Amino acid sequence: MSKHWWQEIVVYQIYPRSFKDSNGDGIGDIRGIIEKLDYLQNLGIGAIWLSPVYQSPNDDNGYDISDYEAIMEEFGTMEEMEEFLFEANKRNIKIVMDLVVNHTSDEHQWFIEAKKSKENPYRDYYVWADPTSDGSVPNDLKSTFSGPAWKFDEASGQYYLHLFSQKQPDLNWENQKVRQAIYDMMNFWIDKGIGGFRMDVIDLVGKKPLEGITGNGPKLHDYLQEMNQATFGKHDLLTVGETWGATPEIAKLYSNPERQELSMVFQFEHIGLDQQEGKEKWDLRPIKMSELKEVLTKWQTELGDEGWNSLFWNNHDLPRIISRWGNDQEYRIQSAKSFAILLHMMKGTPYIYQGEEIGMTNTAIKDIREAADIETVNMYSERLANGFNKAEIIESINAKGRDNARRPIAWDMSENGGFTTGKPWLALNENFRDINVEAALKDPNSIFYTYKDLIQLRKDHPIIVWGSFKLLDTADNVFSYYREYEGERWLVVANLSDEPNEFSSEDSIDHIIIQNSEDEINSLGNIILKPWQAFVVKTK
Repeated sequence: MSKHWWQEIVVYQIYPRSFKDSNGDGIGDIRGIIEKLDYLQNLGIGAIWLSPVYQSPNDDNGYDISDYEAIMEEFGTMEEMEEFLFEANKRNIKIVMDLVVNHTSDEHQWFIEAKKSKENPYRDYYVWADPTSDGSVPNDLKSTFSGPAWKFDEASGQYYLHLFSQKQPDLNWENQKVRQAIYDMMNFWIDKGIGGFRMDVIDLVGKKPLEGITGNGPKLHDYLQEMNQATFGKHDLLTVGETWGATPEIAKLYSNPERQELSMVFQFEHIGLDQQEGKEKWDLRPIKMSELKEVLTKWQTELGDEGWNSLFWNNHDLPRIISRWGNDQEYRIQSAKSFAILLHMMKGTPYIYQGEEIGMTNTAIKDIREAADIETVNMYSERLANGFNKAEIIESINAKGRDNARRPIAWDMSENGGFTTGKPWLALNENFRDINVEAALKDPNSIFYTYKDLIQLRKDHPIIVWGSFKLLDTADNVFSYYREYEGERWLVVANLSDEPNEFSSEDSIDHIIIQNSEDEINSLGNIILKPWQAFVVKTK
């Protein structure tokens, strides 16, 4: 596998609405991100994945785009976007744009035209279907945001497809004009100097909805190869696809360099381990760490040199990992560091979601009126109508709701955490006076400095980037593995539980690379690991 810059860096995801507000309107913006670039440079990241800042009516917080070549007014101007690109590149930080091309907003000019008549030249830019003989929806496809995936258009007497919100009509990728318009838009951004694309639900663009096929459609990889040749294939850019249904074999189709598609994919097999089998993400079950080990090990070993891993615990759609699988109370700092060490020592490109580096936690709500996320609100109404207990629904929301990740970052202990001088668009977590950037930077033992050290280690040691991976046989709640490269071997050990656990190895310690406790580790024989203890040692 040839080497690329994106294999050796760590990516930091910014959800602009919640990062930093510069003008007091309660909404984070591009100017706010520019103000914090020195902070991100200090952390050591090599790229920013920027959630959508395109023009949007905000039905789904920017993932419903009405103009791909304009900036949402709440976030700033195109001039500020260009300044952001310039200032980031000056600090050797590349900007990876969120590319949402499975669907647009219903306020996009293409869809406005498409609705005018069946003969309109833009009609075929979207997916339309006639009602069944009894006038009902074309088939039983469901929207991710609850209810049918079809919306009736009175004027034309047809349904249009929306796999997400009704205000997010799906594009028809079988139309070559649609694909070309998308490639032109991508080249518009590449010409501005971006570092790549994160591709939202890209596994859906090959859909055959009338055949019931949404993910991994028959022409999906043809489209991606065409996209590669028409846009980013001419440049060394990071491209990562969001692929919820990917297996290692499917991931190789996307990311094997010989196929000329994408750099890597986000796979979510580990993310589903705390939901009941065959049910929705809201149907909770406790995580079994033995299963987590099995899944992450599979992805570390099976891709080989035919693909590249993305490594992540959090993003804008997922709850905070410390609250989800760690302990966000007694062992908040230890569990945050343990998850960080475990992940960042693996092979692949790590992604940090904003606030992860200071140990932000989930934010419990007591009433649905405290929720902002469309998926959460729709699910609540649907489950209530289906007879679910209100308390159980709220419990699921507090565990998995997307607002957990979208609470604004606290930069200091002042009112609204220094995020804004106005009223935040979404309330901060009440613990912001304890968990904020200023406090993290002042404390040399904070979670922030563990992340900073891990990023620097990746820069300094090729074994982390290129080394082989081998799982050790340990107690269920102990995750331990070797990384080996050019005669060097590192041992990674993490106790993923609130209880002490035994660990033993016959290896001799050369020196400690990193750890999340003050304990002296002189021998690896019969250690009693403290709750959430994690360390990495070079072995002799």
